[in-house]
Amino acid sequence: MRILLTGSSGFIGSRLRDALRAAGHELICAGRRPDGSGCRFVAADFAAPPPHWAALLDGVEVVVNAVGIFRERPGASFAALHVDGPLALFEACAAAGVRRVVQLSALGADDGASTAYHRSKAEADRRLLALPLDATVVQPSLVFGAEGPSAALFLALAALPLLPLPAGGHQPLQPVHVDDAVAAIVALVQAPPGRWRGRRVALVGPRSLPLAAYLQGLRAGLGLRPAATLALPAALVTAAAGFGSRFGGGLLDRDAWRMLQRGNTAAVADTMALLGAAPRPVEAFIPRPLAPALRARAELAWTLPLLRLSLAVVWLVTAWVSLFVHPRADSLELLARAGVPAALQAAALVGAAGLDAVFGVLTLAPWRGGARRWLWLAQAALIAGYTLVISVALPEFWSHPYGPLTKNLPLLALLALLWAQDRPPPR
Repeated sequence: MRILLTGSSGFIGSRLRDALRAAGHELICAGRRPDGSGCRFVAADFAAPPPHWAALLDGVEVVVNAVGIFRERPGASFAALHVDGPLALFEACAAAGVRRVVQLSALGADDGASTAYHRSKAEADRRLLALPLDATVVQPSLVFGAEGPSAALFLALAALPLLPLPAGGHQPLQPVHVDDAVAAIVALVQAPPGRWRGRRVALVGPRSLPLAAYLQGLRAGLGLRPAATLALPAALVTAAAGFGSRFGGGLLDRDAWRMLQRGNTAAVADTMALLGAAPRPVEAFIPRPLAPALRARAELAWTLPLLRLSLAVVWLVTAWVSLFVHPRADSLELLARAGVPAALQAAALVGAAGLDAVFGVLTLAPWRGGARRWLWLAQAALIAGYTLVISVALPEFWSHPYGPLTKNLPLLALLALLWAQDRPPPR
């Protein structure tokens, strides 16, 4: 069939694109920019004035809308991407006589929706099903895929030596593997006419389980033994969610916390009917050959922030000790022995401590992209420079029992690791 797919570059959309092409369908990918897959591309941005869908729908038999965002950002609102843009497409489908429309929504997008994300999805779903179309709304539960942003968070939590459980971790989940979700959607696209018309179809795993069991299951998939747990008070999680809503950048905010508290479960019958078998359980989410790589990535996800925090503490404490704790006369004497003229010694002491403080603050700053690599290079250059000067002017520090210079070696290795981890992804 000729299929128009929106959101073909997304987490689920990209896999759905590849699966539909592998099944022999002719695909048209509509989006803001080509997704790099070689799929026939047409420009269609839901955040902009709608394109002339009538021309784009010529000869199209099925439309699948996989556009979605979890959090609003400038130029990308729930109203535009979840409601107005899709509805313009759905109405054009009805006018053009498109045979089938599949809307990728979310489990929880219903009359009881308590978040803007779910309410916007529910509004589009309701209005789509009211149109004279062979339309189906697909509502996946929490979707696990190794490259998914939510999976990265849950894997990092699962890899911790002590599992932090918000409010005890009793929240019910029914996660589904992304491959099962995609296979079910492909089956839905290829189903006989009218078979799923007017339905909201939940895509879920085989059984409901609490968050604590989900994390322990992922931990087992990573090849780790069960871990002890720590129940986090709900008030603490609520405060952290409020911080996330205010400053952004992470997956935990007030809406995510509300959705987790509400739970995310449904009957598995529709998923089994589409797959012709039970979906895979959490214990089978991670293939054994992938476990070592995913475990290493999950452990880096929580150890790297810890390393950055410890590095920031080193810089900030060094600045504080240099200015306010260590005897000033001793510091000036060391600068004199290092060849700093007497007239510049006080300024050099303040300047060096100030630079340390700036490095500490910048280490904690929420930098994005590869720009932070320059910070690691600058810190490494300063440490290497200090080490060289002290080695020449004050060589006795190499034999000091507390190892003030030898400790620079693991610091340089840490900076090399941070520099490598902040490498921009290939284009």
